[in-house]
Amino acid sequence: MSKFLSAMKNILVFGGNGFLGQYLVNELINRKYNVDVADITDIVDLKANRFLECNILDRSQVENLVLNRGYEIVYNFAGFANLDKAVHFPYDTVNLNVIGNINIMDACVKAGIDRFIFASSAYAMSNKGSFYGISKLASEKLIEEYQKRYGLTYTILRYGSVYSELPFDNNYIYSLVEKAIKEKCIVHQGDGMELREYIHASDAAKLSADVILSNQFDNMHVMLTGNEKTRRKELFELIKEILGYDLKIILKPHAESFHYRYTPYSFDPSVSIKLVANPHIDMGQGILECIRSVHKNDGSK
Repeated sequence: MSKFLSAMKNILVFGGNGFLGQYLVNELINRKYNVDVADITDIVDLKANRFLECNILDRSQVENLVLNRGYEIVYNFAGFANLDKAVHFPYDTVNLNVIGNINIMDACVKAGIDRFIFASSAYAMSNKGSFYGISKLASEKLIEEYQKRYGLTYTILRYGSVYSELPFDNNYIYSLVEKAIKEKCIVHQGDGMELREYIHASDAAKLSADVILSNQFDNMHVMLTGNEKTRRKELFELIKEILGYDLKIILKPHAESFHYRYTPYSFDPSVSIKLVANPHIDMGQGILECIRSVHKNDGSK
């Protein structure tokens, strides 16, 4: 039997009170793991073993929490998760998603954690996503480097379009339905032809828990999406039909969007131009100036 099945019982979930984090925590508990939640706010009805108040930007707080409680697996589901808001808050986005993640990884290395699971995004593979996508890609590269330098075993989960019935601001479909009910209207920034593979948070949580059942996903990137492609306009019509009343659908095709259109996958290498100084300081002359400076600074002639 895999050691993950037989021995891996103590799990810490950073951001366990968030949108997807709640589903993950409940799924892990249903599988009989001992699960603690680390977050900045508590949720009374979440049936975790313990709630541990923690700000991932507080390095010492994160370290003390991870080191002293005997965890074998750590999930990081904390951070800035709303792409549309992240566009306007680059500092907060990078600070939470990158620096916060480094704080957690540092603690995991010191504690000898067996597996680190990171909640990334499909936007890590896209030239869309603005500061949010950049922060996720930066975190992924740092995780890979931590594995090389410190041996931290990881699994990176890249989530696509996750939805559920929970009222979170990064739950697009819920917000869409809420607006349709309250305002009898859906306003969309695009032509409605955008494709998405929606996956319910419950299904995403099951897959997120499956990755710790064996070593199969050690040091791997895993994409988690739904099974069927749906156009946004089809989604709007589906909501309209289910609601059963006339729903005004307004499309604004020419509006700027930070979201991908058909696929998150993109190849967009940055092209650089070479600037050459002309005239320029000769290398020999440059070294001579360095020698003169050293002598001058130490009082030598």
